[in-house]
Amino acid sequence: MFDSPTPISTPVVDAMRAGGSWNPLWDQLYEWDPEWTERFMAMNATPIARHIFPPEFVELLSIAIDAACTHMYAPGVRRHIRAALDLGVPPEQIVTVLQMVSVLGIHACNLGIPILAEELGTPLTPTPRQADR
Repeated sequence: MFDSPTPISTPVVDAMRAGGSWNPLWDQLYEWDPEWTERFMAMNATPIARHIFPPEFVELLSIAIDAACTHMYAPGVRRHIRAALDLGVPPEQIVTVLQMVSVLGIHACNLGIPILAEELGTPLTPTPRQADR
């Protein structure tokens, strides 16, 4: 789509494909604009490449990102759980990460219930702290 006069080198994308971390959903984007895709993937990989966090933490964080209700990317969750286990991360830590990230979903209620109550003309029931004020 965005033709370049010279072939684009994409070492980050190539490494992701070779390492199994490439998402096939990105194929069309890469085909249309390999330069932008390469730059985006390089930017995304920079924090990991800096080795600020130990690999075990990176895998736990990646599990949280992929399992979050805003992402829900099962192949990534599987890949990062396997990598975490291979690094010796205890299953209890993985379960705890999944439990922690699951609370993101409650925000649907935090947002929606007051709106529903407002639309129904129902006054909100005050919480104990609000009732004490």
